[in-house]
Amino acid sequence: MNELLELIKTRRSIRRFKPEAPPQESLDLILEAGLYAPSGRGTQNPIILQVTNPQLRSKLVTMNREIGGWEDENFDPFYGAPVILIVLGKKDMPNRVYDGSLVMENLMLAAWSLGIGSCWIHRAKEEFETPWGKDLLKSLGITEEYEGIGHLALGYIEGNSPQAAARDENRLFYLK
Repeated sequence: MNELLELIKTRRSIRRFKPEAPPQESLDLILEAGLYAPSGRGTQNPIILQVTNPQLRSKLVTMNREIGGWEDENFDPFYGAPVILIVLGKKDMPNRVYDGSLVMENLMLAAWSLGIGSCWIHRAKEEFETPWGKDLLKSLGITEEYEGIGHLALGYIEGNSPQAAARDENRLFYLK
């Protein structure tokens, strides 16, 4: 089978990660794949933040947990992943969510191709609507308005990778 189709069929969301982070060389390949995602009219509007700083990661865990409504302070909505990538889309771009979603898919497939697990985690939109999120972007020299599209928890898989569920029927329609 075609290698890309095999990656698409076998990649699954991972919810248990080993604590050691993949090397930066692997992360750079994953990030590069994200930059090559298609975007409406070729605008290349999404940006990606790589988070490996433990204090910043801890802050994201707390914010994400609070936004998600989990009261257990030990719950990590990123499942212990040592790396978090955050995709944001420029707010004045009408296709920002679609474009950012394509970046997320490229990141997930590239990670899987390198033996690195991933899981899309929501609530980036809410995080980057806060003063904290806006200040973080400003601290990076990002002055335009961005909307959080998603987080990608990344790392080596702890345990076995889940198997794909059978595909539901009646999802394809041919209009010939």
